[in-house]
Amino acid sequence: MSVRKIDPEETKRASAFRLWMKAPNPMVTFFKTFDVMPLISKSKATGMKFNMLLDYCIGKAASTIKEFYILPVGDKLLQYYKIAVNTIVKNKENEVSSCDIAYTDDLELFNADYLQITSQVHDTCSDRDLSEEYMVIGTSTIVDTELDGAVGMYSGIFNNPFLIWGRYRIAGDKALLPISFQFHHVQMDGAHAGAFLRNLEVEISNFA
Repeated sequence: MSVRKIDPEETKRASAFRLWMKAPNPMVTFFKTFDVMPLISKSKATGMKFNMLLDYCIGKAASTIKEFYILPVGDKLLQYYKIAVNTIVKNKENEVSSCDIAYTDDLELFNADYLQITSQVHDTCSDRDLSEEYMVIGTSTIVDTELDGAVGMYSGIFNNPFLIWGRYRIAGDKALLPISFQFHHVQMDGAHAGAFLRNLEVEISNFA
């Protein structure tokens, strides 16, 4: 089983579902600055892409938080059993395509999947969507400039958690990268989002 509909009243998200499901804008955005020098060093030492390493850390940080495995979709609350990380790929037509990559704890396997799938999306200019089976964490990298923060658009359709970042800034022996994290209040509360960001900081530092 990859996904199933659940009764919100039988979950710990029951009150959040009642409060926020029909709110005009139920999204919340947190901002946090990370020292990503460990990922830069790992990238230079191994040839692995910086963005892949950060996507891996995002998946790993989220994988132990149970709230990431549920998501409001339409008027339903769905229970997932697997998560994926989405990345945006500049394709061969110099446009962007969306690419979902299933998270695995095995870094070498995640890296191999990342390289193969992003290359395929680049060449075919076709999106790769795993949302029918996976709770997908969206990401977007703005490579042209540094960002202090970014707030994603709420369409009322796409409720998935979403992270945005730009270029990192070198500050002494650190590489500082502000990241915005947007989440649906039905899916999680601020404490869960804070735990995820703390986990992400730990996973990044583990590459030191």
